[in-house]
Amino acid sequence: DTRVDLLQQIQEWASDPHAKALFWLNGMAGTGKSTISRTICRQFAQSSQLGSSFFFKRGEAYRGNLSRFFTTIAAQLAQMHPVIAPHIKSVIDGDPNISGKATREQFDKLIKQPLGHMSLDARRLSSLVFVIDALDECDRDEDAKLIINLFACCTKEPALKLRVLVTSRPELPIRLGFNAVEGTYQDLILHEIPPNIIEHDITTFLEHELIRIKTEYNLSVSAERRLPSDWPGENNIRVLVKMAIPLFIFAATTCRFLADRRYGNPNKQLKGVLDFQTEGQASQLDATYLPILNRLIDGLSTEQQDEVIERFRGIVGPIVILASPLSTVALGEILGVPKDEIDDLLDWLHSVLSIPLSDQLPVRLLHLSFRDFLVGPTKQDTKRGKKQDKHRFWVDEKDTHRKMVANCLRVMDSHLCTDICRLSKPGTNRLSITVAVVESHVPSELQYACLYWVHHIQQTKMTIDDSNKVYTFLQSHFLRWLEVLSLIGRASESLNIIKMLRLLLSPEGSRSLDAFLQDSLRLIQANLATIDATPLQIYSSILAFTPKNSLVRQAFQGQMPEWISLAPEPEDHWDQCQQILEGHKYVVNSVCFSPDGTLVASSSEDKTVRIWRSDDGACVQELKGHTSSVWSVAFSPDGTLVASGSGDKTVRLWRSDDGACVQKIRD
Repeated sequence: DTRVDLLQQIQEWASDPHAKALFWLNGMAGTGKSTISRTICRQFAQSSQLGSSFFFKRGEAYRGNLSRFFTTIAAQLAQMHPVIAPHIKSVIDGDPNISGKATREQFDKLIKQPLGHMSLDARRLSSLVFVIDALDECDRDEDAKLIINLFACCTKEPALKLRVLVTSRPELPIRLGFNAVEGTYQDLILHEIPPNIIEHDITTFLEHELIRIKTEYNLSVSAERRLPSDWPGENNIRVLVKMAIPLFIFAATTCRFLADRRYGNPNKQLKGVLDFQTEGQASQLDATYLPILNRLIDGLSTEQQDEVIERFRGIVGPIVILASPLSTVALGEILGVPKDEIDDLLDWLHSVLSIPLSDQLPVRLLHLSFRDFLVGPTKQDTKRGKKQDKHRFWVDEKDTHRKMVANCLRVMDSHLCTDICRLSKPGTNRLSITVAVVESHVPSELQYACLYWVHHIQQTKMTIDDSNKVYTFLQSHFLRWLEVLSLIGRASESLNIIKMLRLLLSPEGSRSLDAFLQDSLRLIQANLATIDATPLQIYSSILAFTPKNSLVRQAFQGQMPEWISLAPEPEDHWDQCQQILEGHKYVVNSVCFSPDGTLVASSSEDKTVRIWRSDDGACVQELKGHTSSVWSVAFSPDGTLVASGSGDKTVRLWRSDDGACVQKIRD
C-alpha cells in the first residue's frame, strides 16, 4: 500500500475531536491527489464515516459548478445515513424549490440543519467526512472560495462533527479562499513531502503493478515467451522511480502502457520508456506520454508518420480542448470524421484516455496532464530548468478552437429547425417533454454546438464583425438556437453567451452585428421565464409582442405561425425597463447598486434583504435575520459588505459574496 503515512494522518485528523474542520491537501498536477481522494472515500465508506463526496471536473456539465453541488451532497447523505433522510425530506417538502435557492440557503437547509438534527438523534461519536476533490476545477473562482468559506464555518460548530477534505492544485483563487479563513484548516502540500517518502511510495506502487503485469502476461503466453521471474529487475525499477519522482501520474500511466497488449509485450514497451532516461528528454511529461504516442508512428515512413500525426491532431486535439466531453458518435458528427477512423486511432490511446465500451458514452482524459503535454507552448524541465521546442504531437490550441468554431456553426446550420422536437402545440411546457424525446431530436453534438460555439470563439482570441459568419448564423438561426437551449434546460445561459459575443466585437466594422446582439439581449431579458418554460412560445407570443422596430422581429417576422390571425399591436421600441426582479413577498422599501454595478441589493417588508445579479436578474443571496421590516440597504464602498436597517431596531452587516451576517448593531 502506498501513501500509508499520509492516509494515517488523514484518518487521525478525522478522528480527532479537537481538529480543524477543514483539511486542505494540495499539490501540483500528477502528484496523486484524486487517487488519495478515492482511497479515503473507500476507507471511510467501509467504516460508515463517509458523509459524501464530490469530484469536480471542469467543463463536465454539473460537475464543473455549484448548480447541483449541495443537492448531490444531500442526496448522498440521505442514502448513506438513513437517520438523516427524514430531516432532508422535511426541508424539501417545506421548500420544493430549494435547489434553485441561493447557495448559502441550500447549505444551511440541506447540510447544516440536517446534520445538527443527526448529531442530536444519533449521538454519534465519530465525525462524518466529506471529500471535495479537484476544487480548482470549479468553473467560477468565486464559487470555489464560497465552498471554502461555508465549510470553514463548521469549525465554529463542533456539535456538527463534520470534517471536510479538500484537494486541489495550489491555484491562486484556492489559496486566497483558504487565506480568508486562516485558523480553520490544516493543510499538507504533496509536492513538499520529503523525497524519501515519495520515493518509497512510488517504488511500492511500481513493484506491485509490475508484478501484476508480469503475472498476467505470463499466464497468457507460451513458456518460451514468458518474462523472467526477476523482471523487470531492481535496476530498471530504480530508473523508473527516478524518472517518476514526484509525479505519481508517470508511474500510473507507464504501468497502463506496459499492461496494454495492443502495444506489444511489456519488456519491449519498458525499453521504449527507459530510452527517454538515456536520451535526456526535456520533461517528465515527455517521458510519460511520448513512449505511448510514438507507438502510433513506429516503423512508418516519414510521409506516413506525418499523415498519422495530422490525423491525431484532428481527432485528439479537439478531445483535449472540448468544453465538455463527447462520445465517439458525437465526435464523428461534430468533426466531420468517420467514426471508424476515430475508433481506430483511439484503440491505441487507452493508456491516456478513458474510452468506454459504449460509443454513446463520452471519451474523457484520464489526467489533465495529458492536455498540458499536448497544448503546452514549451516543456519546462523541472530538474534542469531548461526549455525545449515543441514535440511532434504538439497541438495548436488556438487553431483547434478555430476549427471547432467552424464545426459548431456547420452542425447548427444543418440541424437547427423550427419546432425541432415536433411538439406542434405552442403551449407545451418544457418539463412535460421527456429526455428521450429531446435527445432523439437534439443529439449531443448539436447540444454541444449550441452551448459552446461562442466559448471556442473566445478561446481563439479573434474578433468578429459584420462580415463574420457569426452574423449570418444569428440572422438565420437565432430563435432556433434559443429553442434548443430551452429544450435542454439551459435557456438562462443565452444571456451570458450573447454578452460574451459582444465582448468579442471588432472595434471597426461591427455596428450592425452589435445592434443585433443588443436587441437579442433585450428580447431574452424581457422573456427569459417564458423562453425557459415554453420553447415554442419563442415563435408565437414572444415574437408577436416584440416591438415593431426590433431587429430580431424584422429578421424573423416570417416565422410567426399562420394560426395567429389577429396579431397584437406591439410598441415601436423597447421600453426602458430592462429587468423585473421577482422574489420578495411584500413591499420593497429600498434598492441600491454595488459600486461596480454587477449586483443589486433590495430590502423589503418581508424582513429579508436580497442580492441580485444585475446582468440576468438572478437572486444570488437571500439574507435572513431581521425580525421586522427592512427599511434601507446599502453597499460598502468596496462592495464587499451590505448594511441593512430594520424596524427591529438593528443594523446588520452582511458579506455580499456569501450572505453571512458579520455584525449586528443594536440601538
